[in-house]
Amino acid sequence: MNELDIDKWQIDLAEKKRLLEECQNSKNLISCLECEKLLDCITRDEYIQAVYDSMSRGGTGGFEF
Repeated sequence: MNELDIDKWQIDLAEKKRLLEECQNSKNLISCLECEKLLDCITRDEYIQAVYDSMSRGGTGGFEF
């Protein structure tokens, strides 16, 4: 794994976070927990996946800290 791979995960996470916050702002929400679409939200699901991917660098199993 090289630094470019690490940057790829961080860049994707930052983009997904930006989209999530944009969605929250458009609905005047501070948290997804207040949203009626909490359990059926593609934006939130993609953000959660990006968090896991950034922690595991796309692999299966353990996380890197």
